[in-house]
Amino acid sequence: MAARVLSVNLGEARTGILKSRRTGIDKRPVDTIHVTDPGPKGVGGSGVEGDAVVNTKHHGGTTQAVYAVAREELDWWAMDTGKELGPGAFGENVTTTGFDVDAAVIGEQWRIGGSVVLSVTAPRVPCATFAAHMQVPGWVKAFTRRGRTGAYLAVLQPGTVRPDDTIEVTWRPGHGITVPMVFRAWMGDRDLARAIVDSGALLPQEHEELEAKLAKWEGAESRTS
Repeated sequence: MAARVLSVNLGEARTGILKSRRTGIDKRPVDTIHVTDPGPKGVGGSGVEGDAVVNTKHHGGTTQAVYAVAREELDWWAMDTGKELGPGAFGENVTTTGFDVDAAVIGEQWRIGGSVVLSVTAPRVPCATFAAHMQVPGWVKAFTRRGRTGAYLAVLQPGTVRPDDTIEVTWRPGHGITVPMVFRAWMGDRDLARAIVDSGALLPQEHEELEAKLAKWEGAESRTS
């Protein structure tokens, strides 16, 4: 099966998922999306025009401009949970098919359709809003054990993305650090976190965040030893 876009999805800011807080995690399929670089995290929101990012401190910005998840991963979770999971169920902007999103290497570039170019930046880290949206007991722990998070992407070349657009990996760096590896590091694998920090594979913001997390772990360890 050729790698392609199955669905493109947008979310409006809504309440009712996590108490009275608004969130854009509930995304629905649309005919097309236009992607562009939204600017730094904390200033820019979603890289998808018309898509809501409410908590810009932790979501959105250049390195989380677009979120992609494989349809095959949604199918796995549908079997595991017994829930019907349509496109956008994980809050993703792009649902792929015939393409292993979770095999992506940090920094690799995807060409979608004729002109859009995206670059893989980071894994998705589960949060309370995601858990409330999924309504699956123990969701954060289950999602973490699975370790296949989909990928956040930066927009290198803006444009319009449509269902049935082809997806092609046009460049892949040689460091071999995949999205699931970064996720495991972020979730507590200290040896892997050190190796990733030392590799310099991450973009500056993600590098600084993981380095700070690692320093905190190592500081706590030294105080108890």
